[in-house]
Amino acid sequence: MPIPGQGPLVLVGAGLASALIAQRLAQSFPDQPILMLEAAAAPFGEHTWSFHEPDISRADWQWVGPLVAHRWPGQQVRFVAHARKLSTGYGSLTSQSVADAMARLANLTIRTLAPVRDIRPDGVTLSSGEAIPAACVIDASGHRQSPHMLLGFQKFVGLEIETTEPHGVDVPMIMDASVDQKDGYRFVYLLPFSPTRILIEDTRYADGEALDMQALAADISAYAEAKGWTLRTVVREEHGVLPIALAFDAERFWADAPKDIPQAGMRAGLFHPTTGYSLPEAVRIANLVAESWPAGSAALAERIRRHALKRAKDQSFYRFLNRMLFKAAVPDRRHLVLQRFYRLPQPLVERFYAGRTHWGDIARILIGKPPVPVSRALPCLLEAPQLNRSNKKTVTS
Repeated sequence: MPIPGQGPLVLVGAGLASALIAQRLAQSFPDQPILMLEAAAAPFGEHTWSFHEPDISRADWQWVGPLVAHRWPGQQVRFVAHARKLSTGYGSLTSQSVADAMARLANLTIRTLAPVRDIRPDGVTLSSGEAIPAACVIDASGHRQSPHMLLGFQKFVGLEIETTEPHGVDVPMIMDASVDQKDGYRFVYLLPFSPTRILIEDTRYADGEALDMQALAADISAYAEAKGWTLRTVVREEHGVLPIALAFDAERFWADAPKDIPQAGMRAGLFHPTTGYSLPEAVRIANLVAESWPAGSAALAERIRRHALKRAKDQSFYRFLNRMLFKAAVPDRRHLVLQRFYRLPQPLVERFYAGRTHWGDIARILIGKPPVPVSRALPCLLEAPQLNRSNKKTVTS
């Protein structure tokens, strides 16, 4: 049933987080009207959102499944001194598969070219001046910069290509780090959609967020040529710069957010700090919204805030590893950190990606000779000083 009050549930931003909330609510509350507002001309952009099958539960698969475009029975990685295949299943959503799933929801309306000027607990005002009343509003309009989150960056350019002959890749290549290292930690990511169609993404874990799309596209072409793949056509292109959290003061981050307007997705700082994967966290929020329904904006905002604070605490180990990767490791040797990680047992790797690393896993990851110099690692151990130094640098620069 719709919740008491005027208007629909309004979702600000047509991205992954909003789509999952709409899909989850439609399953349990098919009569609840939902309005999704997007500033751009098309919803859901040009993206591929991937995840490892153990990232979500079997129950979640029941409602997430309709959004999934491709599934594979395994995955692989490659480094200069180590290559490995894992039997962990892998799945991907595309902008088109998400849009198709949203089109099947009878209770959802999507408005594009509808930038939001003002968000209130009981409605929104568009840039045009149009006021839209709402029973509840969720802000999922994308990452918000904050002095309370110190970042590195995962930058990528992806080309989905059609090859003249079969490319021979049967399962996703999560990381091919056998390539030349440049601009930090570099690897190539491959998703085989058919025997002759494949997405090739050149990815950099870099200190700066500047993205040279032409240079990365040229590196993709060189990689394909080295593999002996002859290009028939480029089907589509995607690119992005994802935040990688090195340090995070979640209490102060949330103190800066409106107390009575729920936040979701990257807006809420909810993503895997190391991998940048956002789907598992977005699934958790979608479930929280459904479990809280019916709810007004203020009550839902408080529930999400408490959830996000707990997740930030749970993720402290990942941010520590990020500091080792970005601050302790010499940039062109960052790949050694990941090469060492991928020698660990598959269940540990699965829990890491799912954001469910436990104390036994932490001990296993840290045991042995560290792949970074101890002298460089020691200044990175504590989280709070990283934020203090960053803020001082910002003030004086």
